[in-house]
Amino acid sequence: MIASSKRALVTGITGQDGSYLAQLLLGKGYRVFGAVRRTSRSNLARLEELGIARDVELIEFDLLEFSNILRLVEQILPDEIYNLAAQQPQSPSPWPFRASNRRDLPLLRDDPEPLHTGNCDGLGVARLLEAIRTVNPKIRFYQASSSEMFGKTSQAPQSEVTPFEPRGAYAVAKLYGHWMTVSYRESYGIHATSGILFNHESPLRGQEFVTRKITASLAKIKHGELEILSLGNLDAQRDWGFAGDYVEGMWLMLQQSAGDDYVLATGETHTVRDFVSTSATMLGFDIVFEGAGSNERGIDRRTGRTLIRINPKFYRPANLNQLYGNPLKAEQAMGWTRRTTFLQLVALMVEADDRRVSNKRLTF
Repeated sequence: MIASSKRALVTGITGQDGSYLAQLLLGKGYRVFGAVRRTSRSNLARLEELGIARDVELIEFDLLEFSNILRLVEQILPDEIYNLAAQQPQSPSPWPFRASNRRDLPLLRDDPEPLHTGNCDGLGVARLLEAIRTVNPKIRFYQASSSEMFGKTSQAPQSEVTPFEPRGAYAVAKLYGHWMTVSYRESYGIHATSGILFNHESPLRGQEFVTRKITASLAKIKHGELEILSLGNLDAQRDWGFAGDYVEGMWLMLQQSAGDDYVLATGETHTVRDFVSTSATMLGFDIVFEGAGSNERGIDRRTGRTLIRINPKFYRPANLNQLYGNPLKAEQAMGWTRRTTFLQLVALMVEADDRRVSNKRLTF
């Protein structure tokens, strides 16, 4: 372990990125404070899987309350703050999250309840930045921006200069947080950085995300715990990288002499069908696809069993244009590069879920 006196405050620390980032920072000798909601305090499965649950200092935190944020920043006096917390569209259903039981609130398809999303993912960023400005403008700040901010752009690949055309409450709120980060950097000289990250996956991904749904479900089928995997559009393409590589990029951003915006991506795309086929092969299946559209099926050649079916309810209502990033700036400015290939990423996830299902320990 490298000796360090630095303190880092990480919001969203119990999630995929927060857990990998905490592991990285602890390995560099940081004292790591994990900001969690009361409901997340007991959800330490990812930190436990990495063996660092006891090394992180958890503190109750609420992105919706400025006084709470201000008090914590004054108490911890961190050198770096990484804002990874967000309300995300994780479900393909029209209304995956609802902050209240009221049915008269207007909702956007494929988004969480939009008012809560804007308050958390947008105004929450402003609250953090204002707390930094108030307590100590020398605190370095990382904002987890999203490739979904590019939305319906016709330019590809996307870089730091590609115009944003967000679609949906999550992307719009993320863009507000992104521009507030730029504003505080330019207006107050704060070392504030936005990392515009494309899809990044890992064995710590939640099963509500399609990549992890695929590997976990196919492992269950292999071990006789599931009959069929239902998916949406198999032709959807994404730029998938490994989360462990991307959190290193987050850290590198805050080690630069000044804040800036950086795209982290692989620069290549694969379809959901590619992910399914690759995962299935690694688990001993030999999948062939027959039919088209909602009638398409994935059949195991060896047994003749239908293992994959299409369910239109899993289609995203407003699919974005092809999103894949150009990470050239991060590579040249910071020396960052993704080290994990697509095949290696799938293998990591497949092997982890095969082991978990076999051991009856599919905990997240």
